[in-house]
Amino acid sequence: MAKKVVAMVKLQLQAGQATPSPPVGPALGQHGVNIMEFCKGFNEKTKNQEGTIIPVIITIFSDRSFTFITKTPPATFLIKRAAKLAKGSHNPRKEVAGSITRSQIKEIAQIKMPDLNAKDLQGAIKIIEGSVRSMGLEITEG
Repeated sequence: MAKKVVAMVKLQLQAGQATPSPPVGPALGQHGVNIMEFCKGFNEKTKNQEGTIIPVIITIFSDRSFTFITKTPPATFLIKRAAKLAKGSHNPRKEVAGSITRSQIKEIAQIKMPDLNAKDLQGAIKIIEGSVRSMGLEITEG
């Protein structure tokens, strides 16, 4: 018999650095989940991606057990890292915050491909280019 799903919790955590403090503790504690067990499992699974933000979806069952799925880092995080920026433009249509090359956009699209709603790499590149423009970055050849 299948277990009954009680909740699905979505969090974005630093890879390999999950701790029982907020946001993990309050989000899982209210469902009675063993927080340290999740932290150990998440840190073990993401230890090779240190310094990266990893979205995670935690499915909590009625018997207080859980499973979790890690996703690819957010596109904005990857774009800021590639362009070496702290943040995007406050006014994307008028201010240019920095620039990013087409080859960097292609790399980001390849990383994000499993989580994007795109049929092929060209579609994924267009999605990432839209994010780049909305952050106020300039796309250069390269």
